[in-house]
Amino acid sequence: MIPFAEYCARIQERVEQTYHVNVVTRDILAPLLGDLDGAEIHIDPAVTPDQRLFLVAHLFGHTVQWNVSEAAFEIGKLFQPPVEEGLLATIMDYEQEAASYSLSVFHESGIDDADQWLSDYSACDLAYLRHFYRTGEKKPFTSFWRDHARLVVAKPIPPFTPTKRVFRADGIVI
Repeated sequence: MIPFAEYCARIQERVEQTYHVNVVTRDILAPLLGDLDGAEIHIDPAVTPDQRLFLVAHLFGHTVQWNVSEAAFEIGKLFQPPVEEGLLATIMDYEQEAASYSLSVFHESGIDDADQWLSDYSACDLAYLRHFYRTGEKKPFTSFWRDHARLVVAKPIPPFTPTKRVFRADGIVI
């Protein structure tokens, strides 16, 4: 059993102390459960411990992307379904890269026994987003869950300086 709260506290400490990205708990407007602006990660207090662990790590992955690549920031902008297949492939690569940075922050935090869990959660997220961007339909997130997904490959986190941009709720999503 994964100690979600303990692991999240370790990752949050790493994100804040090493990368200077603050993690804030506050109400987030539905349908989002978390938000980011390039310098902060915001998480809704109503999320479950496993959701919080995933969101802190995954939104940190996007924070890295937004701070090292203008193209990645542009990919994070809102797209209305249905999304053209070529753009969908780019969005999926963007999401996969965020998962790779997520796994790296797990490892940097001394967490080496949750790779499969993070891979399964990330695969579920990818499947959910792929379906949504193709159809516009928002099915229950867990309906996309499959155990034993292909393992995410960690990607080294490049040096970056957190730079405030905009929150997703202000027009940016995913």
